[in-house]
Amino acid sequence: MPYIEIKAYPKDEEIKKDVANDILEVFAKKWGCKKEAITISFTEVDPANWNSDVEENIINKNNDKMYVLHGNKVK
Repeated sequence: MPYIEIKAYPKDEEIKKDVANDILEVFAKKWGCKKEAITISFTEVDPANWNSDVEENIINKNNDKMYVLHGNKVK
C-alpha cells in the first residue's frame, strides 16, 4: 500500500524517474507511510488514443473520484 499508477503521454526515462522520486517523497511525507510501502508505475498512452483510452474510459466514468480535473481542484 499504496500503488500509484500514472497514465500519461510518453516521456523519456529520466523524466519518469524524477517524477516518480518526487511523488515518492511527497506521498511518504503527506500520507505518513514508509517509502518501502509505495509502488509507482507509468503507463504510456499514445496521444492519439488518449480520449478513448483515458478520458472516456477512466476519467469520465470516475468523475466522483477526481480531486483535480483538467488542472482544477474539484475536492
